[in-house]
Amino acid sequence: MERIIEYTADGSATLFVPELDEHYHSVKGALTESSHIFIDMGLKTSAAPSPRILEIGFGTGLNALLTLIEAEKSGRQVHYTGIELYPLPWETVEKLGYTNEEQSTISNEQAAQWMKALHTSPWGEDVRITPHFTLRKIQGDFTSMECPSPIADHSPSIADHSPLFSLIYFDAFAPEKQPEMWTQELFDRLYVMMEKDGILTTYCAKGVVRRMLQAAGFTVERLPGPPGGKREILRAKKIPLTTEDTENTESIFLLNILINKRLKLCVLRVLCGE
Repeated sequence: MERIIEYTADGSATLFVPELDEHYHSVKGALTESSHIFIDMGLKTSAAPSPRILEIGFGTGLNALLTLIEAEKSGRQVHYTGIELYPLPWETVEKLGYTNEEQSTISNEQAAQWMKALHTSPWGEDVRITPHFTLRKIQGDFTSMECPSPIADHSPSIADHSPLFSLIYFDAFAPEKQPEMWTQELFDRLYVMMEKDGILTTYCAKGVVRRMLQAAGFTVERLPGPPGGKREILRAKKIPLTTEDTENTESIFLLNILINKRLKLCVLRVLCGE
């Protein structure tokens, strides 16, 4: 699959795939988009003391790099699982020139070394990249993987002996380009794999995606998109129903059945001239 390097509005690079007519990131700003959606609206809002993160679409590794940098700055232990069907060679990623945009205590040289470690580390096993960041890369198609959690340690697997994920970066290609990645079945599986109060973030704010997330059990909110980019993004949270909520839901369900029966009875009476 051919990939062409292009530069986005914020000066950072992305890859264009002619076969799909699709970019790996927003042309309005690759670095801006990733930082806003997955770090600011995802990782920084998670209350998990040691987040276990699942990324659907490891791609260029930009989301992983930004997460690693944030882990080093915050001191939180992060276990990061990235799934990718078509891994990029390091020679391609190196040309993208991703570094540390904030120019903080972490130098561009250090960020570049971490990015190389992310891409050259072995697949299918835990690799400690830094004292605060452990990576597990899985090459495979998420739609065909067995995903219950906890998961037996076999290849390919979604995680090692993970209990549940606290954060999911859903970064697959757009629904119209990769429809098999945006299905109700898939979101149902992701819900089961997440811990209570787990968070899923995605750049796609389409109504059909929001409704599928809600149908899976998530509480979904629309949030402002990245500066200069998409108007809105989605953040979904796993907030299991309490016993009271469940009872209320059942009551509403039964009430709806009763109302429907009465409506049908009224219609029948009208039709019969009563």
